Amino acid sequence: MTKAAYAAHRIDRKQLVPLGESVIVSDMNFEERISTGGIIIMTDNGKSTGIRPRWGRVYAVGPDQQDIRVGDWICVEHGRWTRGLDIEDETGKITLRRVDPKDVMMTADEKPDDLTF
Repeated sequence: MTKAAYAAHRIDRKQLVPLGESVIVSDMNFEERISTGGIIIMTDNGKSTGIRPRWGRVYAVGPDQQDIRVGDWICVEHGRWTRGLDIEDETGKITLRRVDPKDVMMTADEKPDDLTF
């Protein structure tokens, strides 16, 4: 049986080592949001309207990265991440994206509320 090109790649977390100061994130939210007043804000992924930064959980960091740790939550400037790569690890299927550390605006130890900027 051949493996489809679009299927999630099976990987051991220890095998993934980003280069230099690179940061790999998961858990970025691209779905619609609901404001505190109950207004549904449609997804803005790939559109010019509603541009906003996003939070992501750090999955891996390069050996030269000094400011960001695995497990941190980082807020990334809009559009400053790569397309996703679907993988499957010991936690299940996830989508990973590379983020340039220069585009990280802030970090948090715990998952922040999905803030509206």
